[in-house]
Amino acid sequence: MRYEKGRRGASRQKIMDVAARRFREDGIAASGLSGIMQEAGLTNGAFYPHFASKSALVRESVLSALERQSDQVGNLLRDGGVAAAIDAYLTPEHRDNPGLGCASSALLPEIAREPTDTRKLYTDRVAGLVQQLAAAIPAGAGDPKGRAWAIFSTLIGALELSRAVDDPALSRHILTAAAQAAKSLACVDETGPAHRKPS
Repeated sequence: MRYEKGRRGASRQKIMDVAARRFREDGIAASGLSGIMQEAGLTNGAFYPHFASKSALVRESVLSALERQSDQVGNLLRDGGVAAAIDAYLTPEHRDNPGLGCASSALLPEIAREPTDTRKLYTDRVAGLVQQLAAAIPAGAGDPKGRAWAIFSTLIGALELSRAVDDPALSRHILTAAAQAAKSLACVDETGPAHRKPS
């Protein structure tokens, strides 16, 4: 049975959306194709017309998640500056919903074990995301690209730590302390949009 092009595209996107969430919630290795396809409302046989392998699905799903994150970050930076992006990232809601959140904070160890082509594409997308941050750091801060990488690393590490600890108060403290550190790196004040801190 042949499917219309639009329907096939919708099925592919559905598979990618389900996979991206499952990968972030359960991990890549723990997410089987049969479970992904069942949740997508499709048969196992419907997988291969869309993707050559699970590795191909991982690559496409992670890249799609990063593109969406880039759009979200762009909107936050435009509307509220670096401080707004930091505050939106380091929230209890983000911590408690990895399936809907940052692919990097949920999957870095597994991405590091993916094939070279996947890691190259991931690197390119993350570098673009960091460049967005760098462009929003106030003029005169010095080494905006280096600061942006440090901010990105701080955000990811803090979110991972806040999920790992078993003490709710400590988890909240990690998020708060990391937000303060990231804003200091960005040379922005604690609450408002990006403004150069007085020296």
